[in-house]
Amino acid sequence: MRTYVVIGLGRFGTAVATELCRLGHEVLAIDDSEDRVQSISSHVTHAVAGDARDPAVLRALGVRNYNCAIVAVADDVGNSALITMNLKEIGVRQVIAKAQSHVHQKVLQKIGADKVVFPEHEMGVKLAQNLSSSNILNFIELSDDFGIVELATPKPWVGKSLRTLDVRAKYRVNIIAIRRGGDEHDLEVAPGADYVLSAGDVVVTLGRNEYIDQLHEL
Repeated sequence: MRTYVVIGLGRFGTAVATELCRLGHEVLAIDDSEDRVQSISSHVTHAVAGDARDPAVLRALGVRNYNCAIVAVADDVGNSALITMNLKEIGVRQVIAKAQSHVHQKVLQKIGADKVVFPEHEMGVKLAQNLSSSNILNFIELSDDFGIVELATPKPWVGKSLRTLDVRAKYRVNIIAIRRGGDEHDLEVAPGADYVLSAGDVVVTLGRNEYIDQLHEL
């Protein structure tokens, strides 16, 4: 079990905090609004009303002992930057901060944020990818460089074996599983080279995002 601090309980912060707790992690949620803290209190491990811009508040709550802090305050660049700086100075091991613009991103990176996220931007990109390609069913970003994609078997692949397709050599991605007929309960993990793809199969591939992108064109 990992421990997380989520600062800022807007829609993004609330979603992150409640999901992390649901997945079995310890979560401390902080916001300066009593109402927001009250509404999330039953869905996280701890919920506290306080001003995260004040390093004394963060120290009193023991945030330096948590594995990761997520700064979900993004409507004010100054507040976001100040909270991020406080967390790094206190000694939090990993700080992930939400940004609303590339300028905001640069500010957060300059003051030490370990990772900066653009939830709305990333969601928009994934939606556009899905809309532009009917065979991409799902995309999971593992890091800035790698991802997993669920791909409806392209017509040129139907009736061919994995050995014949040689996906790893041609597309530089690895097929890690196949859902037979698209059935999530019928999963072939690490399929052999002699597996022949059918029209209803869903292919699960792992690779660098730059190579996964080319699968959209199949």
